[in-house]
Amino acid sequence: MDMDSMESSTRSVQNDEIHHNGTFHFSSTKSHGGGGAASPAVVTNIVGPTATSVYELLECPVCTCSMYPPIHQCHNGHTLCSTCKVRVHNRCPTCRQELGDIRCLALEKVAESLELPCKFYNLGCPEIFPYYSKLKHESLCNFRPYGCPYAGSECGVVGDIPFLVSHLRDDHKVDMHAGSTFNHRYVKSNPREVENATWMLTVFHCFGQYFCLHFEAFQLGMGPVYMAFLRFMGDEEEARSYSYSLEVGGSGRKLTWEGTPRSIRDSHRKVRDSNDGLIIQRNMALFFSGGDRKELKLRVTGKIWKEQHSPDSGLFMPNLSS
Repeated sequence: MDMDSMESSTRSVQNDEIHHNGTFHFSSTKSHGGGGAASPAVVTNIVGPTATSVYELLECPVCTCSMYPPIHQCHNGHTLCSTCKVRVHNRCPTCRQELGDIRCLALEKVAESLELPCKFYNLGCPEIFPYYSKLKHESLCNFRPYGCPYAGSECGVVGDIPFLVSHLRDDHKVDMHAGSTFNHRYVKSNPREVENATWMLTVFHCFGQYFCLHFEAFQLGMGPVYMAFLRFMGDEEEARSYSYSLEVGGSGRKLTWEGTPRSIRDSHRKVRDSNDGLIIQRNMALFFSGGDRKELKLRVTGKIWKEQHSPDSGLFMPNLSS
């Protein structure tokens, strides 16, 4: 991290034992929510041996992904997907014969008759889909694993929420805090020097959920700006059950922000570039810092609360208890 220092107290977060499942990482309980109760995977109508064999035929021999129309074949009947046809320079990877433009219409028709479980069935998704609808569902499936929310590097780790919390703590050395309120002091010795992005991440545990607090400095136009925002470690629908506020100030002035945390399904860059958070221009940040304005000293305070629906009034009432 490029921030010179941060003053805050840290409490450890306990996690379940971590297991590995294929190319993803999951804790010992399967849950698609941020921290709700786990539920076992339930799948009905699992495809039989014949369908499984056909499904294997639909696997591209080059990229090993499922093939979708147009499915190509060589004169000897070897198949591959349209993406890999370009990658192998129109040569069959099996027999090295020229591929030409032959479609394997028979295999495409067979695929239409297949119904297969979502590939995330072992995480709890019970859905069965026609072959050609399965891919679209999987790209939006609520049970699909989450990407690592760490912003400081291109981390490709994916898994469920308990695994990612342990990953952030153990591999990225992210500070973990318990409670729904925070008071952080960010210090930088030379606030006029900002590379592509200067960032900091802290994880909070409250209401049985995990939240990521980001604080960043990045170049916008001719000068840097500072931004703080919160992301929810879970899906967007559940994130809307929570709200948060941020406040920064000094010299008798203050800026405040109130909003709904974004899900970590939205990338860190997407949230940042949408300006969905507390934004502080450099001159204002230095004004809040006081002194000779040669050192950035910002104190950011905030709180997280859960919205509770009142059946009598029809309104949402904040629950500030963590």
